[in-house]
Amino acid sequence: MKDMKKFVSLGLVVTGNLMLAAAVAFLIVPNEILTGGVAGVSVALYPLLHIPTVAMINGLTIGLYILGAVMLGKKFAMNSLLSAILYPLFVSLFTWVAQTCFPPGYFIMESWVASIYSGFLCGLALGLVFRTGASTGGMDIPALILAKYTPIKEGEAVMLVDGLTVALGIASYGLQAALVGLISVFVSGYMINRTIMLGSQPSQNVMIITDQWEAVRRFVLEDLERGVTLLDSKGGYTETSRPVVMCVIARTQYPQLEQGVLAIDRNAFIIVSDVNSVHGEGFAAPHGTV
Repeated sequence: MKDMKKFVSLGLVVTGNLMLAAAVAFLIVPNEILTGGVAGVSVALYPLLHIPTVAMINGLTIGLYILGAVMLGKKFAMNSLLSAILYPLFVSLFTWVAQTCFPPGYFIMESWVASIYSGFLCGLALGLVFRTGASTGGMDIPALILAKYTPIKEGEAVMLVDGLTVALGIASYGLQAALVGLISVFVSGYMINRTIMLGSQPSQNVMIITDQWEAVRRFVLEDLERGVTLLDSKGGYTETSRPVVMCVIARTQYPQLEQGVLAIDRNAFIIVSDVNSVHGEGFAAPHGTV
């Protein structure tokens, strides 16, 4: 079983780097999309340094990996090693394919179209890698180093690095190009989250405050066949002690729960919040390392 999980994890890392490199070679570089990460920085630096974008991507990826291995330690180095090897190789391969197997300008399109689709592919690719617990390194490394060796928090460090990338893009290509690049960043972020949560069942956490808590408890257990937790509580105004009924249900079950609870007590106080992921009996099995 462990060998199978390792094999699947390896497959996801390879697939993720393959997709990421394809997005870079076929969409980001030809259309000069100012996206996040090493690719975005390389595109932004090209007008200033006139170093081929692909060469800069590969150089930055390897250089940042070495810097990260030295500054962040062995654990980071091991988690990022495979991506540091595969990503430059795949970028070089796909760039060669784009230049030799297709006519010049074949992949050039409306910038907003390239931005959306590159964000989609990059987010999906990164999400696959992150599901395994691995890392792609890249521009996360300067942020992690800042967070480790300065008082700056990790989130603030990431924002600082991204802000410098955007500023560099504005200086190189102008405001409009930077705004178009932000589309790719937002789409990528959304896809990363959706891919990481893939296979999880969207659910709702429900807390019910009622004098008829025993009847509500039985209703949830017997009719909805969901588990219940009773939380000790005390009313702030009445100072009356009574349990709060808490349960996690599938979203499709909420109408039935609401109708059932209000049939028991029309004055019941129901608090509902969305839950992105639930693991355990009756819900999705844990992903483990995948």
